[in-house]
Amino acid sequence: MAHPSAELQTTVVSTLTSDQAILGLLGGPKVFDHAPERMAFPYLTLGRTAVIDWSTGTEDGAEHILTLHVWAKGGSKQETYEIMDKVSNRLHDQALPLSSHRLVNMQLKFAEARREPDTDAYHGILRFRAVTESLA
Repeated sequence: MAHPSAELQTTVVSTLTSDQAILGLLGGPKVFDHAPERMAFPYLTLGRTAVIDWSTGTEDGAEHILTLHVWAKGGSKQETYEIMDKVSNRLHDQALPLSSHRLVNMQLKFAEARREPDTDAYHGILRFRAVTESLA
């Protein structure tokens, strides 16, 4: 059985890279665990994930805090906001499929867009809270 965070990450990447609106904004399936060097903007990277065990004596469960980073470059934050909006709409409160777990819910809990110091890159941060239960 795969770890629920690994399943969740796989499903999130698959969901985002199969959405035509997101692909259009990113210019392709540019969602990475770690972006390749010299990657053209814009793109998404998977950030920190924290897992809290919610298991009981009879059921396995976990809370996941998943962070996604939007990286864009340009004259304004507008591109960053557009990507953040599409990503949050695609993931927030959606029933995403997992193979050996059930996604109880996934909700956007935090969003921030800012210009990175000393560069002309914009950085969007999306933090989601997801709860999973084991199917077995």
